Amino acid sequence: MTYSTPAPALVARGLVKRYGPLTALAGVDVSIGTGESVAIMGASGSGKTTLLHCLAAVLPPDEGSIVISGADSTPVEIVGMSEDQRSAVRRSHLGFVFQEHLLLPELTALENAALPLLVLGRPRREAEELARGWLAALGLAGMEERRIGQLSGGQAQRVAIARAQVTGASIVFADEPTGALDSTTSSEVMSALLHATTGQGRSLVVVTHDRDVAARCSRVLRMRDGRIVENEPTRGGGTSQDAAQPHVEHGGEIRR
Repeated sequence: MTYSTPAPALVARGLVKRYGPLTALAGVDVSIGTGESVAIMGASGSGKTTLLHCLAAVLPPDEGSIVISGADSTPVEIVGMSEDQRSAVRRSHLGFVFQEHLLLPELTALENAALPLLVLGRPRREAEELARGWLAALGLAGMEERRIGQLSGGQAQRVAIARAQVTGASIVFADEPTGALDSTTSSEVMSALLHATTGQGRSLVVVTHDRDVAARCSRVLRMRDGRIVENEPTRGGGTSQDAAQPHVEHGGEIRR
Protein backbone atom coordinates (compact mmCIF):
# COMPACT_ATOMS: atom_id res chain seq x y z
CA MET A 1 0.00 0.00 0.00
CA THR A 2 1.34 3.44 -0.88
CA TYR A 3 1.12 6.19 1.71
CA SER A 4 1.93 9.88 1.37
CA THR A 5 2.78 11.62 4.66
CA PRO A 6 1.00 14.99 5.02
CA ALA A 7 2.91 18.20 5.69
CA PRO A 8 4.73 17.67 8.99
CA ALA A 9 3.37 18.94 12.30
CA LEU A 10 6.44 17.50 14.06
CA VAL A 11 9.81 16.24 12.86
CA ALA A 12 12.33 14.50 15.15
CA ARG A 13 15.81 13.44 14.11
CA GLY A 14 18.46 11.36 15.86
CA LEU A 15 16.75 11.14 19.25
CA VAL A 16 18.87 9.52 21.96
CA LYS A 17 17.77 9.13 25.59
CA ARG A 18 19.79 7.33 28.24
CA TYR A 19 19.04 6.38 31.81
CA GLY A 20 22.44 5.57 33.23
CA PRO A 21 23.75 2.54 31.32
CA LEU A 22 20.35 1.94 29.67
CA THR A 23 19.72 3.45 26.24
CA ALA A 24 15.96 3.99 25.94
CA LEU A 25 16.14 5.71 22.53
CA ALA A 26 18.95 4.86 20.14
CA GLY A 27 18.85 7.44 17.34
CA VAL A 28 15.13 7.63 16.48
CA ASP A 29 13.85 9.56 13.45
CA VAL A 30 10.11 10.23 13.17
CA SER A 31 7.80 12.64 11.35
CA ILE A 32 4.14 13.26 12.27
CA GLY A 33 1.99 14.74 9.53
CA THR A 34 -0.62 17.44 10.03
CA GLY A 35 -3.99 15.75 10.53
CA GLU A 36 -2.36 12.33 10.83
CA SER A 37 -2.95 9.71 13.54
CA VAL A 38 0.07 7.59 14.48
CA ALA A 39 0.12 4.62 16.86
CA ILE A 40 3.36 3.66 18.62
CA MET A 41 3.56 -0.01 19.65
CA GLY A 42 6.16 -2.28 21.18
CA ALA A 43 6.88 -4.52 24.14
CA SER A 44 7.47 -3.05 27.59
CA GLY A 45 10.93 -1.50 27.64
CA SER A 46 11.00 -0.93 23.88
CA GLY A 47 11.19 2.85 24.30
CA LYS A 48 7.71 3.81 23.12
CA THR A 49 6.71 5.79 26.22
CA THR A 50 10.08 7.53 26.35
CA LEU A 51 9.64 8.49 22.70
CA LEU A 52 6.16 9.88 23.42
CA HIS A 53 7.47 11.93 26.35
CA CYS A 54 10.34 13.36 24.31
CA LEU A 55 8.09 14.26 21.36
CA ALA A 56 5.61 15.86 23.79
CA ALA A 57 8.29 18.10 25.37
CA VAL A 58 7.94 16.33 28.72
CA LEU A 59 11.46 14.83 28.67
CA PRO A 60 14.48 16.41 26.98
CA PRO A 61 16.43 13.93 24.82
CA ASP A 62 20.18 13.66 25.38
CA GLU A 63 20.79 14.08 21.66
CA GLY A 64 18.78 14.99 18.59
CA SER A 65 16.31 17.56 17.29
CA ILE A 66 12.54 17.97 17.66
CA VAL A 67 10.84 20.66 15.59
CA ILE A 68 7.12 21.36 15.85
CA SER A 69 5.00 23.61 13.68
CA GLY A 70 4.20 26.63 15.84
CA ALA A 71 2.02 29.67 15.29
CA ASP A 72 1.62 30.50 11.59
CA SER A 73 3.50 27.24 10.83
CA THR A 74 6.74 28.75 12.16
CA PRO A 75 9.19 25.91 13.05
CA VAL A 76 9.95 25.70 16.78
CA GLU A 77 12.95 23.66 18.01
CA ILE A 78 12.14 22.36 21.48
CA VAL A 79 15.43 20.59 22.22
CA GLY A 80 17.61 22.91 24.27
CA MET A 81 14.65 24.72 25.83
CA SER A 82 14.45 25.19 29.60
CA GLU A 83 11.73 23.40 31.58
CA ASP A 84 9.73 26.65 31.74
CA GLN A 85 9.98 27.05 27.97
CA ARG A 86 8.91 23.45 27.36
CA SER A 87 5.98 23.96 29.73
CA ALA A 88 4.89 26.98 27.71
CA VAL A 89 5.04 24.90 24.51
CA ARG A 90 2.98 22.13 26.12
CA ARG A 91 0.35 24.62 27.30
CA SER A 92 0.02 26.43 23.99
CA HIS A 93 0.58 23.78 21.30
CA LEU A 94 0.10 20.29 22.74
CA GLY A 95 -2.66 18.26 24.37
CA PHE A 96 -2.49 15.12 26.53
CA VAL A 97 -4.79 12.18 27.28
CA PHE A 98 -3.65 9.54 29.79
CA GLN A 99 -4.82 6.03 30.68
CA GLU A 100 -6.18 7.16 34.06
CA HIS A 101 -7.36 10.51 32.62
CA LEU A 102 -5.79 12.47 35.55
CA LEU A 103 -8.80 14.71 36.01
CA LEU A 104 -9.37 16.62 39.26
CA PRO A 105 -12.17 14.84 41.17
CA GLU A 106 -13.18 17.93 43.15
CA LEU A 107 -13.97 19.82 39.93
CA THR A 108 -16.92 19.38 37.58
CA ALA A 109 -16.57 18.08 34.04
CA LEU A 110 -16.89 21.66 32.77
CA GLU A 111 -14.26 22.98 35.17
CA ASN A 112 -11.84 20.18 34.28
CA ALA A 113 -12.26 20.82 30.55
CA ALA A 114 -11.86 24.59 30.98
CA LEU A 115 -8.80 24.36 33.25
CA PRO A 116 -6.07 24.63 30.56
CA LEU A 117 -7.60 27.88 29.30
CA LEU A 118 -7.81 29.29 32.82
CA VAL A 119 -4.13 28.45 33.33
CA LEU A 120 -3.40 30.42 30.16
CA GLY A 121 -5.23 33.41 31.64
CA ARG A 122 -8.40 33.29 29.55
CA PRO A 123 -11.53 34.81 31.18
CA ARG A 124 -13.64 32.20 32.97
CA ARG A 125 -16.76 32.84 30.90
CA GLU A 126 -14.84 32.44 27.64
CA ALA A 127 -13.00 29.34 28.92
CA GLU A 128 -16.22 27.67 30.04
CA GLU A 129 -17.97 28.52 26.76
CA LEU A 130 -15.20 26.79 24.80
CA ALA A 131 -15.18 23.84 27.20
CA ARG A 132 -18.96 23.51 27.00
CA GLY A 133 -18.75 23.36 23.20
CA TRP A 134 -16.18 20.58 23.30
CA LEU A 135 -18.13 18.57 25.89
CA ALA A 136 -21.27 18.84 23.76
CA ALA A 137 -19.36 17.80 20.64
CA LEU A 138 -18.10 14.74 22.51
CA GLY A 139 -21.57 13.65 23.61
CA LEU A 140 -21.51 15.08 27.14
CA ALA A 141 -24.13 17.82 26.85
CA GLY A 142 -26.09 17.95 30.11
CA MET A 143 -23.25 16.43 32.13
CA GLU A 144 -21.19 19.59 32.53
CA GLU A 145 -21.88 19.97 36.27
CA ARG A 146 -21.17 16.35 37.18
CA ARG A 147 -18.03 15.61 39.13
CA ILE A 148 -15.67 12.97 37.77
CA GLY A 149 -16.85 10.33 40.25
CA GLN A 150 -20.35 10.69 38.80
CA LEU A 151 -19.16 9.75 35.29
CA SER A 152 -18.40 6.38 33.73
CA GLY A 153 -14.84 5.59 32.67
CA GLY A 154 -15.64 6.34 29.05
CA GLN A 155 -17.34 9.62 29.91
CA ALA A 156 -14.35 10.67 32.03
CA GLN A 157 -12.02 9.98 29.11
CA ARG A 158 -14.20 12.17 26.91
CA VAL A 159 -13.76 14.97 29.44
CA ALA A 160 -10.00 14.36 29.21
CA ILE A 161 -10.21 14.61 25.42
CA ALA A 162 -12.10 17.90 25.71
CA ARG A 163 -9.43 19.18 28.10
CA ALA A 164 -6.71 18.14 25.64
CA GLN A 165 -8.31 20.02 22.73
CA VAL A 166 -9.88 23.08 24.37
CA THR A 167 -6.79 25.23 23.74
CA GLY A 168 -6.74 24.30 20.04
CA ALA A 169 -3.70 22.04 20.47
CA SER A 170 -2.20 21.14 17.10
CA ILE A 171 -0.93 17.75 18.35
CA VAL A 172 -2.51 15.50 20.98
CA PHE A 173 -0.45 12.80 22.68
CA ALA A 174 -2.35 9.87 24.21
CA ASP A 175 -0.67 7.31 26.48
CA GLU A 176 -2.74 4.09 26.57
CA PRO A 177 -5.98 6.14 26.48
CA THR A 178 -8.20 3.03 26.35
CA GLY A 179 -6.09 0.74 28.54
CA ALA A 180 -8.51 0.81 31.50
CA LEU A 181 -11.70 0.43 29.43
CA ASP A 182 -13.74 -2.52 28.17
CA SER A 183 -13.70 -3.22 24.44
CA THR A 184 -16.97 -1.45 23.63
CA THR A 185 -16.09 1.69 25.61
CA SER A 186 -12.56 1.57 24.17
CA SER A 187 -13.96 1.72 20.63
CA GLU A 188 -16.25 4.63 21.56
CA VAL A 189 -13.44 6.59 23.21
CA MET A 190 -11.12 5.99 20.26
CA SER A 191 -13.81 7.28 17.91
CA ALA A 192 -14.21 10.38 20.07
CA LEU A 193 -10.45 10.89 20.16
CA LEU A 194 -10.14 10.66 16.38
CA HIS A 195 -13.13 12.94 15.85
CA ALA A 196 -11.60 15.55 18.18
CA THR A 197 -8.16 15.46 16.56
CA THR A 198 -7.80 14.26 12.98
CA GLY A 199 -11.45 15.17 12.42
CA GLN A 200 -10.44 18.78 13.15
CA GLY A 201 -7.30 18.62 10.98
CA ARG A 202 -5.02 18.11 13.98
CA SER A 203 -2.52 15.35 14.71
CA LEU A 204 -2.74 12.43 17.13
CA VAL A 205 0.06 10.28 18.54
CA VAL A 206 -1.04 7.23 20.56
CA VAL A 207 1.02 4.77 22.58
CA THR A 208 -0.97 1.55 22.81
CA HIS A 209 -0.77 -2.22 23.27
CA ASP A 210 -4.19 -2.64 21.65
CA ARG A 211 -4.08 -3.78 18.01
CA ASP A 212 -7.66 -2.59 17.45
CA VAL A 213 -6.74 0.91 18.61
CA ALA A 214 -3.64 0.92 16.40
CA ALA A 215 -5.68 -0.23 13.40
CA ARG A 216 -7.86 2.88 13.71
CA CYS A 217 -4.83 5.14 13.16
CA SER A 218 -3.29 6.17 9.84
CA ARG A 219 0.09 4.62 10.58
CA VAL A 220 1.77 2.29 13.08
CA LEU A 221 5.34 2.62 14.36
CA ARG A 222 6.70 -0.51 16.04
CA MET A 223 9.62 -0.16 18.42
CA ARG A 224 12.23 -2.58 19.67
CA ASP A 225 15.31 -1.85 21.79
CA GLY A 226 14.95 1.91 21.46
CA ARG A 227 14.58 1.90 17.66
CA ILE A 228 11.69 2.06 15.20
CA VAL A 229 11.75 -1.28 13.39
CA GLU A 230 8.51 -0.90 11.40
CA ASN A 231 6.69 2.12 9.97
CA GLU A 232 3.59 1.01 8.13
CA PRO A 233 0.25 2.55 7.05
CA THR A 234 -2.92 0.83 8.21
CA ARG A 235 -6.03 -0.04 6.27
CA GLY A 236 -8.18 2.14 8.55
CA GLY A 237 -6.64 5.44 7.52
CA GLY A 238 -7.49 7.16 10.80
CA THR A 239 -9.98 9.74 9.49
CA SER A 240 -12.57 7.83 7.45
CA GLN A 241 -15.32 8.18 10.07
CA ASP A 242 -14.62 11.76 11.07
CA ALA A 243 -16.23 13.86 8.36
CA ALA A 244 -19.77 13.61 9.70
CA GLN A 245 -18.84 14.66 13.21
CA PRO A 246 -19.41 18.15 14.61
CA HIS A 247 -16.60 20.62 14.05
CA VAL A 248 -15.69 22.83 17.01
CA GLU A 249 -14.37 26.25 16.14
CA HIS A 250 -11.63 27.69 18.37
CA GLY A 251 -14.09 30.38 19.39
CA GLY A 252 -16.52 27.79 20.73
CA GLU A 253 -18.99 27.58 17.83
CA ILE A 254 -19.97 24.08 16.73
CA ARG A 255 -20.53 23.48 13.04
CA ARG A 256 -22.03 20.37 11.46
